[in-house]
Amino acid sequence: MSAATGVRTRAEVHARDRFGVRDLVAEAAAGIGTRPGRLLLTILGTVLGICSLVVTIGMAQTAAGQIARQFDAVAATQVVIQPRTQGWGEGPALATIPWDAEERMLRLNGIEHAGAIADVSIGEVSISAVSVRDPSAVATVQPIVIGATGGLLDAVRGTVTTGRFFDSGHDARADRVVVLGARAAARLGVHRVDRQPSIFIGERPYAVIGIIDGVARRGDLLDAVILPLGTARADFGVDRLAQVHARIAVGAGPLVAEQAPVALDPRTPDGFEVQVPPTSSLVRERVQGDVNAIFLALGAVALLVGGLGIANVTLLSVMERTGEIGLRRALGATRRQIGAQFLLESVVIGLLGGLIGAALGVGAVVAVSVLREWTPIVSTPMVIGSALLGGVIGLLAGVYPALKAATIEPIAALRSTA
Repeated sequence: MSAATGVRTRAEVHARDRFGVRDLVAEAAAGIGTRPGRLLLTILGTVLGICSLVVTIGMAQTAAGQIARQFDAVAATQVVIQPRTQGWGEGPALATIPWDAEERMLRLNGIEHAGAIADVSIGEVSISAVSVRDPSAVATVQPIVIGATGGLLDAVRGTVTTGRFFDSGHDARADRVVVLGARAAARLGVHRVDRQPSIFIGERPYAVIGIIDGVARRGDLLDAVILPLGTARADFGVDRLAQVHARIAVGAGPLVAEQAPVALDPRTPDGFEVQVPPTSSLVRERVQGDVNAIFLALGAVALLVGGLGIANVTLLSVMERTGEIGLRRALGATRRQIGAQFLLESVVIGLLGGLIGAALGVGAVVAVSVLREWTPIVSTPMVIGSALLGGVIGLLAGVYPALKAATIEPIAALRSTA
């Protein structure tokens, strides 16, 4: 532009017309397509980076969804009620759980299953599967003995592996029957109940009617000999209940926490401690945040590798095309146009890698979820953002090679190719 008149000179207008945006795009496309093998290897680095990012974030979201489902299925639907004690837990109880606690709990809105449990003390009496005691036998750890109502198994999400669980009829009649936890049954050598096996608590025989396993909330039940509550009261003088377990509907925790103590004892509702699930899934959110942070770190490393690959190949392309750059500069191309060409090439390579990597990542998340019978969770903005992130990585990776190409002088380029 002339300093005196402020009018563009003919040479400036001619150079501008010769190298327009269309020419820039054409040169960049030609530069990308001249070496398809190198282009494939360059895109491969970005594809792996974006694919790993989508897979890690997608699997983190999917895994967090499974964690949330398990959390909601167990912790968010379980309530435990027990009497408060004075002092630090060594003093007397402030309230007493009534014997009909199971029936009282089932009357409340939101309660799906309920059961009561009592600790049974058998003193120095041994438990065995034979009636004759061998004094020379090696002493073993004795199973614990507890009393329970018929609804306890459903309340703690247990399953019967063989036989059955006792019911209210056994409880009312104080029948001498027991149900064994899986580990207690293995310790006593009882593996099936169709032959009506018996165990002996001291000298009293008790018929084994079932074996349970898979208890989600009270794992100690697997090491226990479980008596009907009426039997425990008649044979061992049990005089109080220790806990009430209930399975509730999701979201019913606050209501149950308010009504259960009143239902158990309207005179001293403050004498009970009610453990209900939190209204907001803070544990779930923290677990999901931790999982996402770990996988994001891994994805960032993969992206860094892909970006370095683009920068390396673009810089190598600049060195190999020094003569071409010098010729274009001699024909009137400006530094900005040369730099823009190589920068555009780098952005296109990164964007291609991002699109392919995002597609492969979504496919991998869906495939793994189908194999694991999970529900795939993939955020659409995350996938689109990951594809565009490939272009951003290409842009950042191409800055230095583009500046390097823009600084090449025509005469220096011609000398290096002579």
